[in-house]
Amino acid sequence: MKNVVLKLSARDLVHADLASCGWAGSDHHLAGVAGQLERARTGEVDYLAICPATDIPVAKGGIDYQIKEGVGTLWQLAVHPALQSCGIGTFLVEAAERRIRSRGLRQAELSVEESNPRARALYERLGYAAYDRRPDSWDEQAPDGSLRRYETMCTLLRKELS
Repeated sequence: MKNVVLKLSARDLVHADLASCGWAGSDHHLAGVAGQLERARTGEVDYLAICPATDIPVAKGGIDYQIKEGVGTLWQLAVHPALQSCGIGTFLVEAAERRIRSRGLRQAELSVEESNPRARALYERLGYAAYDRRPDSWDEQAPDGSLRRYETMCTLLRKELS
């Protein structure tokens, strides 16, 4: 079996990308991402797209600078399901950390659902350490289009950026 190598780049996610990001979540989720892109225009957040040469996003994720002073909080990290475990998540997190450092900040935080041990293992491999846990919830779209409240328990992780 021959390995395929993707040359990836990180750039700002833009509204036009949302049409090709259905793999990342429901219409409700993508409408929320569109709202976050408005916050990106004001500098409150960065929202990244990771793209191969086609310039079509295969991963996306945000960095919120308003949650905790002096910290970039990573959230809504997602990699196309068909491309998971190929190093794209690592590329996404490292790109986010570069953005945080470029603002002169030295700490990154994120939360991961306790039902997602693969993601937690990735973050720990990248140097994130657990420091707390907390419940979280958000609205999610059911297959029939209705919204329901999703509740979960998350582990909070942080990393000192050099």
